[in-house]
Amino acid sequence: MMIRLLSLFPLLGIVGVLAQNTTGLSPKQYLYLPLGAIKPSGWLYDQLMVQTNGLAGNERNFYDYVAQSDWTGGNYTYSNLEEAGSYWFNGLVPNGVIVNDTTIQSQTQYFLDYVFANQDSTGWIGPEVFDSTKPRYLWGRYPFLFGVIQMIEYNSTLSETLIPAIYKFVNLANTMLQSGQGLEPWTETRWEDFCIILQWLYDFYPNGNENLLINTMEMLRNSGVSWQDVFDKQYFPTTATENLVNPFNNTLTWHGVNVAEGLKATAVQYRFTHNQSDLERASSGWDLLFEYHGRPSGIFAADEYLAGLQAIRGTELCDVVETMYSGSYLFQMIGDTKFADRVERIAYNSLPATLTGNMWSRQYLQQQNQVAAMNMNPDPFPTDGAYSNVFGLEPNYPCCTVNHPQGWPKFVTNSFVTTPDQSSLVHVYLGPLNTSTTLANNNAVTVNVDTLYPFSDTLTTTITATSAFTYYVRIPSWVSGGTIAINGGAAQAVNPSNGLQSVSIGAGTTTIVLNVPAEITLENRPESSIAVHRGPLHYAFDISRNQTILAQNAQQPLAVDLQYLATEAWQYAIDPSTLTFNSNPPSSGELPSPIFDAGLPPLTITVTACPVAWGLAGDTFADSPPVSPSCTGAPTNITLWPFGATKLRIGEFPVFNSTQ
Repeated sequence: MMIRLLSLFPLLGIVGVLAQNTTGLSPKQYLYLPLGAIKPSGWLYDQLMVQTNGLAGNERNFYDYVAQSDWTGGNYTYSNLEEAGSYWFNGLVPNGVIVNDTTIQSQTQYFLDYVFANQDSTGWIGPEVFDSTKPRYLWGRYPFLFGVIQMIEYNSTLSETLIPAIYKFVNLANTMLQSGQGLEPWTETRWEDFCIILQWLYDFYPNGNENLLINTMEMLRNSGVSWQDVFDKQYFPTTATENLVNPFNNTLTWHGVNVAEGLKATAVQYRFTHNQSDLERASSGWDLLFEYHGRPSGIFAADEYLAGLQAIRGTELCDVVETMYSGSYLFQMIGDTKFADRVERIAYNSLPATLTGNMWSRQYLQQQNQVAAMNMNPDPFPTDGAYSNVFGLEPNYPCCTVNHPQGWPKFVTNSFVTTPDQSSLVHVYLGPLNTSTTLANNNAVTVNVDTLYPFSDTLTTTITATSAFTYYVRIPSWVSGGTIAINGGAAQAVNPSNGLQSVSIGAGTTTIVLNVPAEITLENRPESSIAVHRGPLHYAFDISRNQTILAQNAQQPLAVDLQYLATEAWQYAIDPSTLTFNSNPPSSGELPSPIFDAGLPPLTITVTACPVAWGLAGDTFADSPPVSPSCTGAPTNITLWPFGATKLRIGEFPVFNSTQ
């Protein structure tokens, strides 16, 4: 087979062409596949099974906010569809499908049926809160509707009853918005999520309601936060925000989860405004966020509100999964692979780092330099509580317990997309995956990616197709010396255009061997410290720890709150000139399970280090890394591990020169 360059317009050029249509909705650069078309395999399937067998897959059986026993028979609580139930449903729908878990699928079907069975005559979704005077707010229904969309995509026969029910709600929402109802600060910041739902209706089930849908989008945008302004450089905070005056009436604009969701807002509005500046702001706002609040682990800092660059400031688990979803949406809208690069980094670093290996306990806040996970008094977080970095069932706030399950499943479901004409398939996120879909002209295509990536540099992809087509695979920006070989032919250097490598696929079976090696790279951090990367993985010193159970759920003994305390010194400076990459591939060809746990990944980096004077800023959290420290002992070798497998860690190091 021939390897040829990507033959799409340059990014801004194609956007400019698409934007010439100033009626209806502007098209996307790429289209996602319906739920069920993409499945995980290998270690990634195992990771989804760890989640399924862990807290996420078992919440329905015992956790107060979403347990079925707590809301059947008239005991439905307001939180179930105001936030908790909606979050849970949004994540568990794809989880159940992609691992074919019939128990989860029956639970989500029951929840779906129950909610719509209680839709009232006005169109309001779900039962009214008993004896409550709380006004109707729109936002809590958005995650639920995301789950409904996924269920319809998986089983189109559901559309016959669900689409009319959704439109009843849309008509009600439109009327409420005209009267200024249904709005509060959270709804005003998260309007873009409802717009995505409305745009899905417009794209697939318009049913003559195009004017209603666009009018509702416009009212949502006009009644909500202007993300165009929030991500304007003149207003955007460049430091931690607790001592800054927020220039917007809605002070939740700097709230971490709202920012994570708002990242996609101007790209969402571009579809109905057709303004090129909306896409430009989405791209520049993404860059601003990570320039001033970014983490080497891929995510940004927000211990409730944007928190700057210091290594001890926290990042909420909800920030992680919402940023992953926003990044996937932005790649599909704009086509810039910088979004996909970062989502992949987040998935392979930030997401597993903030969960125990067995995924039965999670943090509210993770830290780059995290030398204890305990009840911290004082704590380094100006807004969140001292319990925030404990690994547990619901430390600080329960939202992350019900929202985190969307992270891994939606990473899988967004890992392949098609071009707008549906003639070509694009492999976006690298990992062990398979997909089966029908492209344009009834071209039945199956793709199986056999790899240990990111714990290996090699991906072997087998493609079968009825007809010839063009296949694209993302080449991450960190790849150095990548090669590609087709059907056993000689390896050739990758030559991506706009981040994508193009391969001409013929009818029948084609095998692609892609090699994506990377160099060790350094990232400059505050106080002249550095972070270490190779490929998509960020590396950290995994601090040995002891474990104490602080609390245990009465109904589910596996749901525990865990305290971790360091059992070894962590105060090291490193000599970056001595960094050495080590690969120890498993002899069985299979990775241990769960892969994101201490000592289990097959990749490490060793480095010469020396002990330094590095104290605590409080009783239990690290001070900032010392600048130009002197060694207080003899140099030694330490091992750095993939960040996602560490629970106590140093991820940002002071430096020294071991030859002086």
